[in-house]
Amino acid sequence: MSLVPTFRPRIQMLSQEMIDRIIDEAFEVLSVIGLQFEHPKALAILGEHGQRIDKAAERAWLSRDFVEKAIRSAPKSFKMWNVSGDASIEVGGDNVTYDPGSAAIKVLDPDGTVRPSTSSDYIRLARLVQQLPHIRASSTALVPSDVPIEVSDFYRLYLAVQNCDKPVVTGLFREESFPAMLEILSVIRGSAKEAGEKPLAIFDACPSSPLRWSVLTSESIMECARHNLPSEIISVPLTGATGPVTFSGTLVVHTAENLAGIALAQAVRPGAPVVYGGAPCLMDMRAGQTPFASLDTHMIDCAYAQIGKTFGFPIHSYMGLSDSKLVDAQAGYESGMGVMLAALAGVNIVSGVGILDFITCQSLEKLVIDNELCGMAYRLIDGIKHRHEKMAIDFLPEAVKAGHFLGHPTTLKLFREESLLPGKVVDRSSAPQGGRGPSDYQRAGTVVKELLAREPFRLGEDKVRELDRIVLREAKEFGMEALPAFDG
Repeated sequence: MSLVPTFRPRIQMLSQEMIDRIIDEAFEVLSVIGLQFEHPKALAILGEHGQRIDKAAERAWLSRDFVEKAIRSAPKSFKMWNVSGDASIEVGGDNVTYDPGSAAIKVLDPDGTVRPSTSSDYIRLARLVQQLPHIRASSTALVPSDVPIEVSDFYRLYLAVQNCDKPVVTGLFREESFPAMLEILSVIRGSAKEAGEKPLAIFDACPSSPLRWSVLTSESIMECARHNLPSEIISVPLTGATGPVTFSGTLVVHTAENLAGIALAQAVRPGAPVVYGGAPCLMDMRAGQTPFASLDTHMIDCAYAQIGKTFGFPIHSYMGLSDSKLVDAQAGYESGMGVMLAALAGVNIVSGVGILDFITCQSLEKLVIDNELCGMAYRLIDGIKHRHEKMAIDFLPEAVKAGHFLGHPTTLKLFREESLLPGKVVDRSSAPQGGRGPSDYQRAGTVVKELLAREPFRLGEDKVRELDRIVLREAKEFGMEALPAFDG
């Protein structure tokens, strides 16, 4: 008798019939309504591939045949490599990778103070990510307030590659920044060609719902495709605001925007790696807010993951974050729900751990707590395994005689594999006499200090000097004569 294959638990939001209808309607949107492409080069490329364009209106209509060809051309998985040059993660299939998300402008200090983020805050975050085993990718998760905004996109990448060895999720704030970011990646790899052969960074590209691709977003997609750098499409239709009020209607807009970006990338370079992703969100009409961590939002996320997987694409989503302003019960249940649902939906790149307050604030303590949640999610999707031909009966005679399984060879061999053993944040001890002990937030703070006290990841001095030269050269255009010093 052979072992029974492990069942991977999953969640599904849509029937196949509904998926097919959403996809068909998205194709109709692309060919009948069309999309705005503000970048003249994007329009020209689409026109060269036989698509109907209107330069004056900055509009393109994409045929189903053209888009379906792009779908077939786009890779269904690809590898990401770390700073050291080792294959690190596989993006696609059922693989799940968590990262801290992008572009928060504030940090929550342990004493509850919320303040603008600095370069030193980002360095601490990157060094912490390096030490957290269940957060398998880094990201340019904070926007430092101590450098000009015109510098911050390539400057964040500069900090990322020096302080964490893991692959990094990043993105452009200005189209003029791409050459500097490519230069940074080329220093790490040795050349632009090698940067494309062993990609270290994924670039977010955010279309503007409904159905508009800006100059910046189009430039990002096109330049990444030319250099074989992965793009991650972040389509963000808001129900009832920049997308239809119905979840299904919003999914049509989201599908159309993703397919348009993938088609543009493949038109530039067939086989260019692209991730089908986004952050579509419920629009809370009462509060006038966009709760990225609500159940409704996560339902849309899981649904579009199904749609993207129907095409075979790697999937991205913003999940694992919280709209709370503190690391409190709301932060716990919202983040836990997002982390688990993302894993069950098979989302490949999950951005958002550590994030609070509508994607504007990062907390190192929350990041440490979320790392434990990610470990639980990995254990969940690892499933229940059939490890022996007989599941129990062969072990029972000896254990019955002893009255327990504690000293049984299988217990000693497998208990670490069968059970998730959490870190110091999770309290499984008995309550101390006369008190309750520290809270999870306090325990997380202790862990943060312990991890940051460890020897940090260090890039070779030759590469650091070259990176310094590049960033200072670019920064001087915006009045910077020196880079901020680390205050830690």
